[in-house]
Amino acid sequence: MSKTVVLAEKPSVGRDIAKVLNCEKKGNGYLEGSQYIVTWALGHLVTHADPETYDEKYKTWRLEDLPMLPPSLKLVVIKQSGKQFQAVKTQLNRSDVKDVIIATDAGREGELVARWILEKANVKKPIKRLWISSVTDKAIKDGFNKLKDGKEYENLFASAVARAEADWFVGMNATRALTTKHNAQLSCGRVQTPTLAMIAAKEKEIKQFQPRKFYGVTVTAESQLRLVWQDVHSKDIRTFEKAKADKVLADVKNKKAEVVEVKKAHKKNFAPQLYDLTELQRDANKKFGYSAKETLSIMQRLYEGHKVLTYPRTDSRFLTSDLVETLRERLQAVSIKPYAQYASRILRSPIKANKSFVDDSKVSDHHAIIPTEQTPLPGKLSDKESKIYDLVVKRFLAVLMPPFEYEQTTVTAKVGSETFVAKGKVILKSGWKEVYDHQFEEEEASDGLTEQLLPTLENGDILDITAVKQTEGETRPPEPFNEGTLLSAMENPARFMAGESKELIKTLGETGGIGTVATRADVIEKLFNSFLIEKRGKGLHVTSKGKQLLELSPEDLRSPALTAQWEQKLTAIANGTLDKRTFIGDMRTYAKNIVHEIKTSDQKFKHDNISGTKCPDCGKLMLEVNSKKGKMLVCQDRECGHKKGVSRVTNARCPQCHKKMEMRGQGEAQTFTCKCGFHEKLSSYNKRKGQNKNKKVSKNEVSNYMKKQNKEEPINTALADALAKLKFDK
Repeated sequence: MSKTVVLAEKPSVGRDIAKVLNCEKKGNGYLEGSQYIVTWALGHLVTHADPETYDEKYKTWRLEDLPMLPPSLKLVVIKQSGKQFQAVKTQLNRSDVKDVIIATDAGREGELVARWILEKANVKKPIKRLWISSVTDKAIKDGFNKLKDGKEYENLFASAVARAEADWFVGMNATRALTTKHNAQLSCGRVQTPTLAMIAAKEKEIKQFQPRKFYGVTVTAESQLRLVWQDVHSKDIRTFEKAKADKVLADVKNKKAEVVEVKKAHKKNFAPQLYDLTELQRDANKKFGYSAKETLSIMQRLYEGHKVLTYPRTDSRFLTSDLVETLRERLQAVSIKPYAQYASRILRSPIKANKSFVDDSKVSDHHAIIPTEQTPLPGKLSDKESKIYDLVVKRFLAVLMPPFEYEQTTVTAKVGSETFVAKGKVILKSGWKEVYDHQFEEEEASDGLTEQLLPTLENGDILDITAVKQTEGETRPPEPFNEGTLLSAMENPARFMAGESKELIKTLGETGGIGTVATRADVIEKLFNSFLIEKRGKGLHVTSKGKQLLELSPEDLRSPALTAQWEQKLTAIANGTLDKRTFIGDMRTYAKNIVHEIKTSDQKFKHDNISGTKCPDCGKLMLEVNSKKGKMLVCQDRECGHKKGVSRVTNARCPQCHKKMEMRGQGEAQTFTCKCGFHEKLSSYNKRKGQNKNKKVSKNEVSNYMKKQNKEEPINTALADALAKLKFDK
């Protein structure tokens, strides 16, 4: 009897599918049943060949050998996962296998994982596609009942190949050109360089910011009613003219206030939209300080491991109409503390779907992130997993609940010839805000007026003024990017490029974001790991190396507009409106041009972070750099590459300023240090903590804790990424 091979992206998903398909016989890298053979990749098993595959001369990095433009790019099996590739290849080429079902992640990169394996294994058998957004048993069964023809996804595969080849031609050539020209490890790329440029542009905007003083006038009337002066023409409640504020202050002294208008308006406030990955990463960064990479890692565990949330790598905040009939089952799945009271209330009535969250036209590959029909097992979610799950469930419940309704009262009064205003709110129906315990209310004050409890007032009321005060303040510079706001900038660069030309902003608005929802977290991590950016507090800042890299890089490679246009073309390839060969031809020409520009440049690179420590391998002085985990010493010779940790960021708090301290040194010399100047040996720290908590913290406990912190990794990262990180950690 002929069989079908089902190719999953990861072992965990393969096991889930095998269970549903009754594949219980264990083999070498696969599970088999009467009809199906389920096997799996480990993320990417196949990748593009290194340059030396095309020519031996590329083993040595030399500027004169660039650009590298082989006529076509070859595929090779990743050495570290070669055993699993052979296991998959064996099953695919069995004589009793009639066809293949691609069951890798339902997206551009998942398509690439599977198709490259099939191509390298020389498989020509018919292909079907399993396209699902959750890996519960029900979702898998439903997906197998609605299998797609593999031909429907050939354009998506072409787009994925175009992205990979563009990154090879541009990234490989630009990085080698800059690195060999300046004998420094200078990583440059199609997406990471314009992202770095946006961070630098924000820093420039902050540096050039000139603060301005502003003034206002507040009067206090009967019943502690606070009335704020408002410019009758601009409606602003502040002025930058001190003389104007002084005049208002003089005009209103010793006068009464006359209420000239009491305006009441019934208002509705609807729940925020469902989460896509970028919005979830933003909120997780804002509320919990999680990095974009960390949030994606947690989401992968909730999707693949616990099966309680749907596919994370989505750029849509809407559901498709066919999902509406599943909402009741999903609500039942989240009918646990603390959500049960809200879920049961929604379930009492028919669920009304509307365009605010159900719109087929606004869903491409995947719908918004929502709970699955599976309830989390008690006590199985970690603290971090629980927090992300909580964000998604609350947002899901909120969109299904009634709007928040309130009556807003605006009081306008005249004091002499000047106008003063006050605002108040009376909640009529809590609606969706009950889920959030009204925490969104503070974010709504956009006009600068603080809402207050208002006394009963009518037109014509005369109020005694008990106090008059002139207020003043100063305009503040923009905040530096954090990971959350940087994700927003990558998604919509036009909103964050205020200092650029109108033409560029228009272009950005038309082309959309840089990178994709699935790759942006990796881009940010790469900027950290290349020591091009660093964190200071919560803000992201460009290092000296990053600033020099931007000066050395070709100007248009720094442009978010150009990169956004490329992303638009990749989308066009996926939609079948642009030929992949045209795009790759453009990328080859572009790679040739940037190499020429770098070769002919007369700019210089200079290390300004050289330490006094010599490299134990080559004897050259090492560079001190700030990584996400602390300070490191890195050999300045790119061919040597020796790295050594200097300090590690810990959760131990300084007893003087209460900020997090770093751990420096080794063995008995390990010492906690703080930016405020405080330092304390580990032995003294243990003694102090023992006195405070009657529990001595051993060296092993601290060491094990730090190892755990430093090794915390996404469990489902593609093998290539994991290996890259392992190499970096060494």
